[in-house]
Amino acid sequence: MKDELGYKLMLAFDGFAVPQLIRKWITERNPAGFTLFRGLNVQNPAQVRALTAELQIIAAQANQPPLLIATDQEGGQLNALGEETTLFPGNMALGATRDAELARRVGQAMGRELAALGVNVNYAPVCDISSNPKNPACGIRAFGDDPALTAEMAAALVAGMQAEGVAATIKHFPGIGEAKVDSHFTLPVLDHSRERLDAVELRPFRATIAAGAKLIMSGHFAIPALTGSSDLPATLSRAVMRDFVRDELGFDGIVISDALDMGAISQGAGQIVDVITAVRAEVDLLLLTSSEEVQERLYAGLQLALSRGLIDATHLNPSLARIMALKQWLTQTPQPPLGVVACAEHQALAQEVANRAITLVRNDAGLLPLRLPAEARIAVIMPQPKDLTPADTSSFIMPGLATAVRAHHPHVDEFITSHPPTAAEIANLHDKAAEYDLIILGTLSASMDEMQAELVNVLLATAVPTLTVALRTPYDLTAYPQAQTHVCSYSILPASMRALAAALFGTNPFAGKLPVQLGVGNQ
Repeated sequence: MKDELGYKLMLAFDGFAVPQLIRKWITERNPAGFTLFRGLNVQNPAQVRALTAELQIIAAQANQPPLLIATDQEGGQLNALGEETTLFPGNMALGATRDAELARRVGQAMGRELAALGVNVNYAPVCDISSNPKNPACGIRAFGDDPALTAEMAAALVAGMQAEGVAATIKHFPGIGEAKVDSHFTLPVLDHSRERLDAVELRPFRATIAAGAKLIMSGHFAIPALTGSSDLPATLSRAVMRDFVRDELGFDGIVISDALDMGAISQGAGQIVDVITAVRAEVDLLLLTSSEEVQERLYAGLQLALSRGLIDATHLNPSLARIMALKQWLTQTPQPPLGVVACAEHQALAQEVANRAITLVRNDAGLLPLRLPAEARIAVIMPQPKDLTPADTSSFIMPGLATAVRAHHPHVDEFITSHPPTAAEIANLHDKAAEYDLIILGTLSASMDEMQAELVNVLLATAVPTLTVALRTPYDLTAYPQAQTHVCSYSILPASMRALAAALFGTNPFAGKLPVQLGVGNQ
């Protein structure tokens, strides 16, 4: 049994090819697999396919079953495989389309591209409900705030992805949408009643389990209604991971932890205690980061726990059977050619999602569609994109709103502010405003950024017609409720910027519907 401890571990590493230490792990310790990260492992599609092929060849030469190779390709703000894959607008944009068949098609296209790259597990879709606008980690990763809509869309995405032989991972069980803090940094406590959980948080998980999802990712948050404790993460609770997931929900797939380097889980010397607790709770896979020191320390700790009887065959054998069943399922679908990645069909699908998601929330000033004289001058303003959470790849995206607007109008000046904007930038833009006939002002989660809100409110107080766009979470309107013309795009990705500009100028209709309630007028 000692040699089988490795199969509990999903490792990560820093490198665009397989490091020697990882070769040793594969040949001597039989890890379950690896997670690929944007900043650690990704240069371009051909390199990723070569990397995953190299990993599988090493496993085959060691007479081991295929490795699980996973990533976070959610779409929207989190695209772990880089900008040369198809960049789908994400879950909340899909929620705005209200079209489950479209979600299924997106899942299938995502799965096809992942498979072509040699990735066989996707840590998606997010099944959390966006019920708390102040949740720093949820936002556009959710489909919306309606449990029924989320359940329908998530189940469709799972079905599409798994039709291409890529295992979907539903997360973050049992639902972290209401959290007020980010579990990357500290432990959220969700004090819901069991009745509330059944009516809201659990509906998408039940639907996606029924759709055949292969993995569930646990959330690192306390849920007293299920555990009886306000300081025990659900990941570490047998009452949640074993009794509830297996016995009550009937899930027979893989339970994987969220990343074990997150602040909601013990770090340092105490981390092994939480890892052993997770194994005893029957979490099948432990998601580790690329730290070699942590990997070695936890592996040694698990060996010691096994030798001391803290974990035994009753904790390990059922997991091994489930993991081997998943690996067998993954061998049944042939790998597509690399040419499917970012192919014309998939790019057109991403554009269709973006076109159908753009949502007009207010047009009280009658500005839309824009009908400007050719000589009119437009100022386009937005913050420099950055990663607002650890589950974010926005920093890799170039600001594209002004470029998209220029495709429809000749005189466009671009202003990219700091994120958040500085007081000096706000004053400068206020002074420049009078030079323009129209301001298009994009914000990125301004509902949680007082300086972005200040910039908008300063410009709204000028005499220049101003059009505001929530480029990420739709809740931004609550930070500047006096805006008279307001649109939501749910994404800063290129397809969404093209769709936004086309809708502003009347080339395409505003087809999206808000997937969340804003608590302000004109919804």
